[in-house]
Amino acid sequence: MYTSSWCTLFLVLLPALVPALPLPARTTSPRSRKGGIVLPFNRHSRRVAARDADDGEVLGGTVGLGDSADLFYTVAVTIGNSTTAVNLDTGSSDLWVMSTACRTKQCRQSNAKPYDVSESFKPSGNSVNLRYGDSTTGTHADGPVGRDTVTLAGLTLEDQTLAAINDTNNSAVGNGGAGILGLGFPAQSFVQAAAISAEFPSTSGTDTFVEQTAKSGPIVPRLILADEIDDPLFAITLQRNTIDVSGEGQITIGQLPEDVDNSTITWVPVRLYDPVDGGLEAPSFAPNEKYPLRWEVEIDAVYLDGKKLADSTQEPTGIKKPSVSALIDTGNSLMRGPSDVVNNILSTVSPAYAANPNAQPLLPCDEGHTLSFQIGGKLFPVDPRDFISQHKRGDATNCVASSVVSTDPPSLGALFSWNLGDPFLKSNMVVFYYGNLTHPSVDPPRMGFVSLVPQNAEALLDDAVEDAQKAGGMFEAKADSAPTASSLILEGATDAPGESTSSKPAPARTSSPLTPSPLATTAAATSPASPTPSSAPTGAAVAPAASPSPRPNSAQRALGHGGRWRALALPTLALLLSLCVL
Repeated sequence: MYTSSWCTLFLVLLPALVPALPLPARTTSPRSRKGGIVLPFNRHSRRVAARDADDGEVLGGTVGLGDSADLFYTVAVTIGNSTTAVNLDTGSSDLWVMSTACRTKQCRQSNAKPYDVSESFKPSGNSVNLRYGDSTTGTHADGPVGRDTVTLAGLTLEDQTLAAINDTNNSAVGNGGAGILGLGFPAQSFVQAAAISAEFPSTSGTDTFVEQTAKSGPIVPRLILADEIDDPLFAITLQRNTIDVSGEGQITIGQLPEDVDNSTITWVPVRLYDPVDGGLEAPSFAPNEKYPLRWEVEIDAVYLDGKKLADSTQEPTGIKKPSVSALIDTGNSLMRGPSDVVNNILSTVSPAYAANPNAQPLLPCDEGHTLSFQIGGKLFPVDPRDFISQHKRGDATNCVASSVVSTDPPSLGALFSWNLGDPFLKSNMVVFYYGNLTHPSVDPPRMGFVSLVPQNAEALLDDAVEDAQKAGGMFEAKADSAPTASSLILEGATDAPGESTSSKPAPARTSSPLTPSPLATTAAATSPASPTPSSAPTGAAVAPAASPSPRPNSAQRALGHGGRWRALALPTLALLLSLCVL
């Protein structure tokens, strides 16, 4: 609920004064949302149109994804006058591209067109020094912060903040890619922090950071705050391009995908971070709010082939032991978890690994195993086809369980025990719902999950193995370049979406930043080595209205009846008017 005293009074009086009017979705939007707040979501009659269509109100946008060997998932973005592919990363919050000034080995070997800062880039005067990965896979990306016009999935924003990287060893500039598109929360945006610090060098606290998100934040939060899209969300599905080619890679922004019914989605709340855990200090205009830091949800349990695995006994680093949670991270090509649980999994499926933990976890290719994560009371399995990979070319008999590896224990600013990357996202459609970006208690952030694993998944694995053995021991594989054609979702009659054209190869993979929120540290983002404002969003755990777990708050209960309230609004007002006339 709202925390200031006048808002509390307003909410207390509202049911008595205007019971037929819905509660607004977000307090920061310049105008009311097109579709109203929503869980369940309002379904508009809609159609898909080319990017230049101007004959309907825009609800969102959609574009296909590139895929290189199920390791690098990319999306096309237009920055200034050029279009390039960048790594799709829900584990970070910043947009960056390599610039013409980058001369590192990775940049010199990249076949992507570098970003020319001399054309339309507007430098802020500040820089960032970004860190990615965990303690064993860390990389960096450094460069100046500025602004340019950016288009994603047909949706365009002018003066979008980004970093023009001139020094990086990150694989995101390999395989035809030019950088990273971070889709996380503003609290984790070091680019936003640097841009705001340049414009407001003497600012302190978090008020300016939160207030300036609409101007300087990541691209999707800016689209939300500008009311450019219908719902504050995006949804992702990833294609499978190895073992058994199947599925469709796509990101849909502002609406659920056309063929997805909200009733089939399991909704769970996003973890909200206290400042003591590395989260954002609440601003003065919302002193009791907690904010999200990452796309992180609680995990009830982990199962292997239907058997619940023992909980991890791994101790966190420098913090009290948190509840078990997972970061949902498209920028991670693996599933990373506690070392003791991972060792249990690999020892169970691989006799070679059980005998020698230093050996590779080999297993028969046709021996299907199902690793499942219980989220919101429901099991979400990883398809057996996504659990293994080919060990050696020409061998379709012995495979390796390479999709599960150990990672660092929970720490300040990173309370998650699991990082569920692309194998999980190939098996599940995930919806990322930002909610209210300035007052999360009004409309809490949440994530929705839909399993895409077919009932006959093990049989499909057997068929894929048999086909590979007939093909000289080579599994089916392909590469998709990131399509540059995108479609706007417009209000109106539903038409079938057209085929997207494909160009530019997909860039490579990274994972989430090593550091806590840029606002969770004490240094200001005023230098290349310290892109950190003074604090970061964290939040109060509230279950979404459609979640099977904790009960929704009063705002969500009100929103759940929004359809009925709107239906009663006009008759009620008409009745009151007639009484006044009488």
